[in-house]
This record gives sequence, structure tokens and C-alpha cells, in this order.
Amino acid sequence: MRISKKLSTMFLAAAMTAMVFAGCGTKTEQAPAATTEAAAPAEEAKPAEEAKPAEEAAPAALKGGGSDLIVIITPSHDNPFFKTEADAAAEKAEALGYKVLVVSHDDDATKQSELFDTAIAQKAAAIICDNAGADATVEAVKKARDAGIPTFLIDREINETGVAISQIVANNYQGAKLVAEKFVETMGEKGKYAELLGKESDTNAGVRSKAFHEVIDQYPDLKMVAQQTANWSQTEAYEKMETILQSNPDITGVICGNDTMAMGSAAAIKAAGLKNVAIIGVDGSNDVRDEIKAGNITATALQQAYLISQMAVEQADKYLKEGSTGLEEKQLVDCVLIDKSNADKLDVFKLNE
Repeated sequence: MRISKKLSTMFLAAAMTAMVFAGCGTKTEQAPAATTEAAAPAEEAKPAEEAKPAEEAAPAALKGGGSDLIVIITPSHDNPFFKTEADAAAEKAEALGYKVLVVSHDDDATKQSELFDTAIAQKAAAIICDNAGADATVEAVKKARDAGIPTFLIDREINETGVAISQIVANNYQGAKLVAEKFVETMGEKGKYAELLGKESDTNAGVRSKAFHEVIDQYPDLKMVAQQTANWSQTEAYEKMETILQSNPDITGVICGNDTMAMGSAAAIKAAGLKNVAIIGVDGSNDVRDEIKAGNITATALQQAYLISQMAVEQADKYLKEGSTGLEEKQLVDCVLIDKSNADKLDVFKLNE
């Protein structure tokens, strides 16, 4: 059963009331003091051995808040990638018998913290989250952990380990290198190009750009004439590309940190009357799939959002039932190159074989 998004405001109010009257915490019991065996009689007393420090106990598994609710927190569903994450996670959670609450933090760390408070107040069994910042999210995940609620992160990592149970992300480095190789091939290893970067607070933006350049910078005849941030936005990408084209009307390529920026770039290039411009993105959206088929975008790297989201819910279910996922915390899922050869098989961030 899916809980309406409209209830999240009521849940937040309940959370704040609950926080006034009760605090969350964990209680640990001290292990009994080690005993020593009686020493055998001896003619001469021997000096006592130095006590060995006790081995650190493994942290106890989190039990969840006590309900059968899984809270799914993502960026805005206006972006089809994040909507797919939310829908895929909710679909899997409901199939496994959980109730779900699907909400969006809109890339606002303060709002995200409030939504974690909502999950805690509702005694959520687990939280699935595509986070609002690698640093800003750490405290929110710790807060849930202190309340006994495990968090399973998707798409974006945080800058701390041992806090979330799983961090399942697309292999952005591998995927960006895949499309960069396709870009170089399409450009014929020469020409002028521009780059549009994602949001600076998102670690994926830096990882993708670094991987692009590890490939492209090997070719001295490929010249980057502009590099600007468009913050993952299609509208911003359109505006930035318009400006870039005024100074560089002879560019023959654009590398974009995600598909929405690739869409904005393609629209600006089309409006300027330019043709045969190589454009690459990263995500694997249906919109870019259609532009690839139409010949307006060269390629994208499919981040398997549908698969990753369902993996997170499956791992949450296993963890709650068995106390462990049986897997490492950080998990990489390889991207798939999408170009004209396989674009027909792509649908809703899932490649159908």
C-alpha cells in the first residue's frame, strides 16, 4: 500500500511533536569482566602479564523502527531518472509486502533532514535514499541509524562509510569512459568541443568529468573551447549552450554530465541551425534514446536506475530479516553504452534484451 505524498506534512508534524517528548538512543551493556585462572603454586611469584585489550565487537544489526513502512526519498520527480528510482523502489517494496512513503527532497539538504525526521517519527523499517549531498547527508543517515533505522543509498554516495548499510551506485567512471570513447570516435579524434558540468556538490559530476578527460585528453587535436556548469538542468544547458555558440560557432562536439543537459544542448544546437555535432550524455533516458534514434544525440551511458533501486529494496528486506545483506557496503553497477545500435531496447532506464 502506498502512502500519499500529501501525508508527509502530517508525518513531519507528528515527528516534531514526538521529538519534544521523547529522545532516541541506544543502550549498551558492558561485557562481564574477564576472569583469570588461579595460578599454580610456585616458589617464586611471577610478574602479572599485561592485560590484552578486548576485541571490538561487531556492531549489532539495526532492527528498523518497528513498522512495515519503507520511506523512499529522492530528488524531484520532474527528472524522469529520479521518478524511475522512486517508482522502481516502491514497486519492489510493495511486492515484498511493505507499505511505502515516496517523497522528494528537491536537492535541499534541510528538507532532506526533515524527511528523515518524518521517517523516524513513523518508525520506518528502512529508508531508501538518493541523497541531497555527499557531506550534508551524513548526519541525517546517522540520525536514522541512532533510531535503529537502516539507510540504503542509491545513485549518489556519501563521504563516510559505516553509516549507511549499502551504497549502490552506477559505475560513473566506467560509464563516462564508455561514452567518451564513442565521442572521440565520432569526432574523428579532432575538432573543437564544449563541456557542460553537473552540480558541483554532487560527487558524480566530478567523477564523470574526470573520466571524460582521461579519454579525450589523450588526443591533442581535440580542443575544449568552453567548460561551464549547467547544474543538471535542461533549461540551464540550453541557455549556456546558446552563449557558448555565440563565441564558438564552429564547435563540432559537446560532452554533457547527464542526459537532461544533453537534451538542452541538442535543442540549442538545433535552434542555431548547426548539424553534425557530436553530443554525449550520461543516464539513459527515454528522451535521449529518441534523440539518438533521430540522429540528434550521439550516445549516452545507461545508469541502470531501475535495477539499482530494486536492488536497494531487496537488500533492505534481506537485512531486516537476516541482519546482513551479505554484501560490501559500496557496490558498483556497470553502465551500458547506448547508441543507434541498441537504442530500441532501452525503456525507462532499463535495457530489455
